[in-house]
Amino acid sequence: MRASVGDRLLVHGRIVGRQDRTAEIIEVLGISGGPPYRVRFEDGHETLMSPGPDTVVRHFASEE
Repeated sequence: MRASVGDRLLVHGRIVGRQDRTAEIIEVLGISGGPPYRVRFEDGHETLMSPGPDTVVRHFASEE
């Protein structure tokens, strides 16, 4: 998994009835864009995250 600051992580709910969550990557701590990442969720909660197989990277499309 490779990501950059500004990309978003979509974390799929693994339990029936649990909603998907989205987090913005605010810092990349791994080598060459790899995990772990410091992320901020929609509710403002920040944490370190090493995404698992239930997570997808949504790359930020820069405006040029």
